[in-house]
Amino acid sequence: MSAPESRFRLPLPTRLSLLLAGLLWVGQAAAAVSPPASDEAPAVPPSMNVHYLDADVQHWRSIFESSGRELFDRRFEILAALDLLPGMRVADVGAGTGLYTMLFARAVGTAGKVYAVDISPNFIDSIEERAAAYRADNVVGVVNNERSTELPPGSIDLVFLADTYHHFAYPRSMLRSIHTALVPGGVLAILDFRRQQGFSSDWVMGHVRAGRAEVLEEVRRAGFEYLDEPLELHTNYFVRFRKLGD
Repeated sequence: MSAPESRFRLPLPTRLSLLLAGLLWVGQAAAAVSPPASDEAPAVPPSMNVHYLDADVQHWRSIFESSGRELFDRRFEILAALDLLPGMRVADVGAGTGLYTMLFARAVGTAGKVYAVDISPNFIDSIEERAAAYRADNVVGVVNNERSTELPPGSIDLVFLADTYHHFAYPRSMLRSIHTALVPGGVLAILDFRRQQGFSSDWVMGHVRAGRAEVLEEVRRAGFEYLDEPLELHTNYFVRFRKLGD
């Protein structure tokens, strides 16, 4: 059986350099990620993402894939609401442990492709191993950076973000990259925590920078139109957008 394609992964020296930068960041909370673009200041603090660079995959799997997490408990409803078809090309951006990557791989079939995109080399290594064990040869691992998905232009039919948008250090840059990667009329699906005073937990209020309304406005400004909210969730919201323009 052939291993999953991984042609878009960064070379090992580059990955090791990113990991070293992350370790240095623990001691000095400034320089783990690439410097911001001249027109965009970081939207979240450096501590937001540093612990994923050398992720303990089993630890995060016990959190991301456990009963009580809404995106785990309702994963099959979420999958159905995405209306995936055989042959589609899907990017699971912020793929983490690969929970949705594996679901997408089956849904799009052997004629389709699923790109598991994450800043963590450990997560991507684990997803590729998982895909090989599941005989999912349509999974491609992509180690990206905080300003780019590292996906080719016009290569994706649907981009999926599950509890990922609030981690974007440079949301304008990432949305620009997502817009470029999508085909004309391609879909962006965002699931993220509801951030509402009096409803959300103290953790969410302190951890998540923007509520649903602010996220919708940011995405619209990036060249997308709101489509719908295909499934009503409780602690999260689930919205879809369509790419405008070429």
